[in-house]
Amino acid sequence: MADATETPGGDDYLATLAGIVANVDSVARRIAAAQIEELRVLAAAGRLAEAQTAQRNARVQVHDMALRSIAAEVGGVMRVTDRTVQRRIGEARTLIEGFPATVEAWEQGRIVRGHAFLIVETGTSLPAEMWAEFETAAITRCQQDTPNRVRGELEILAHRMHPRSFAERHEEAAAGRCVRLVPGRDGMSDLIATLPTVIAEGIHDRLTQQARAIIDTRDERAAARAGNADAAVMATDTRSTDQVRADVFADLLLSGTPALDDTRDTTAGPLGAIRARVQILVPAATLTGEDDGPCDLAGRSPIDPATARTLAGGAGMWERLLHDPTTGVTIATDSYRVPSGMRRFLQARDQHCRFPGCRTAAIRCEIDHTHDHALGGKTELGNLAHLCQRHHSMKQFTAWRVRQLKGGVLEWTSPLGRTYREDAPTPAVAFSPAAPPPPAAAKPAPF
Repeated sequence: MADATETPGGDDYLATLAGIVANVDSVARRIAAAQIEELRVLAAAGRLAEAQTAQRNARVQVHDMALRSIAAEVGGVMRVTDRTVQRRIGEARTLIEGFPATVEAWEQGRIVRGHAFLIVETGTSLPAEMWAEFETAAITRCQQDTPNRVRGELEILAHRMHPRSFAERHEEAAAGRCVRLVPGRDGMSDLIATLPTVIAEGIHDRLTQQARAIIDTRDERAAARAGNADAAVMATDTRSTDQVRADVFADLLLSGTPALDDTRDTTAGPLGAIRARVQILVPAATLTGEDDGPCDLAGRSPIDPATARTLAGGAGMWERLLHDPTTGVTIATDSYRVPSGMRRFLQARDQHCRFPGCRTAAIRCEIDHTHDHALGGKTELGNLAHLCQRHHSMKQFTAWRVRQLKGGVLEWTSPLGRTYREDAPTPAVAFSPAAPPPPAAAKPAPF
């Protein structure tokens, strides 16, 4: 009989796990306190360099030399280069002096280090006089989710607050698109393309689909060979998805077509017919041209409105999304064609995998019955949610449990009994009730 400590459901196992989780929480709090204290010390080092040169009315070069000297002194203790220390001093001053509310929220445990640096990263794109307003809204959002989940929302928030339109700034950034080669070691190099986000995402998605088609075909043929007693040789292609994706990428750029399309005679191919898929949320005002704000590439980052309008113009299917004006949760959808209305509704509602912290886009997830269909769960909106393959498997084969509340809210329970509330994502488009028309003017009484 297995020992209780080896059984996921045993009391000893749960007690040990509870102790580990409590220790991790305690250590994380102490590390956060130490990290904040280090940032304050580094910021003080930066202020010392500034004060040292301010008294002499020194030039910029003199101030930089003072800062270098201090950075070298500190670097000797930290055992890192003076360049690294100087960069960290600048980052520390920006966070400690420019975003004090963020530091306070981190210190209180309302947010974590990743949130703090994300707020600084996205907030510094704004003029300094707007930082306080931005961090107030950003902290509220960060308290509800993980850093990777809120990144896209904070970027869009910063873009919408910026005094210059997103379309204007994107046009300037797009002018810097380029391809560069970075030599590596052992005969390898990195080929880096800086492109508009939607183009880069589309390229990566198409390569991923093509790689998966090749691997699926390879596995099917290997299984067929394994079942054939006369087969003397098994499949020799053992490439990973990353390796196949890189090989297809090279083939397409060098010859315009995959060098070996072994999916041509299967249901998975041909590879050349595979096209990229992207999921974009476009506010109605942006679609009509009334607004030039950013649009949301689900699971990634903002894209420019002109690209979003172009993609919308070529879409073969249109949808109207209706949201509850109080909660902002999608409650209905319609379109010209309805081959799978429920699936489109759920994609609009969920946007990404609904396990806490996961940002895998809904178009790459599976629709899961929260209450298993085999156990009587119904196929209805209140019992369905998107889960990526990893978290779908966790729900099936581990002690993690989930139940769905009203409004698409998922309540996850860990093996230790901890609960994690997973609200439906805030939709990119929300409708408010129309203001009532003004009362008609009273007509004068006839004489």
